Amino acid sequence: MPDQPSLWSTVFIKAPLVLLRDTERSLRAQLLRGLVPLLPVSLAIRLGEISLLADTTLMELATIDLDTITEAERQSARIQIGLLFVGSSALSLLFLLLFLSIRHPHLSPLQQVSRYWHPYIYLVGIGVAGMFMLGREALRPPGAIVRSIESGHEGVFPKKQPR
Repeated sequence: MPDQPSLWSTVFIKAPLVLLRDTERSLRAQLLRGLVPLLPVSLAIRLGEISLLADTTLMELATIDLDTITEAERQSARIQIGLLFVGSSALSLLFLLLFLSIRHPHLSPLQQVSRYWHPYIYLVGIGVAGMFMLGREALRPPGAIVRSIESGHEGVFPKKQPR
């Protein structure tokens, strides 16, 4: 059967947002089939309405061509994601400290860190990743994105010309 494409080749041909839409739809359909018989009628109807809203939203999202988004449009999203990482990490660390001070008041801060070092490392890592994102955007030359768009290059730095 060399004429028919394999399953893997058809999966990777799809655009990422179309793949996201189809995957989310199949997972949501399975979840709804299991939940709807267990829920009260009013809640099941509301869940169906929300599912239809999710379908229409993801259909609109799947029509977006990712190649048409410019570097200048991506910059604000990268800054916002960096700020989200830093802020959520800091807030989560505060909640962790609050939890530990309430749950284990007899432990010193050093003992708390030594006992709960996994969440500390995880949350600090998220914050550091956000700082790297922000630092990368801050270190870009001021007109690099504008020059890149004007010159027709896809990325911030010009592509090397073949020799």
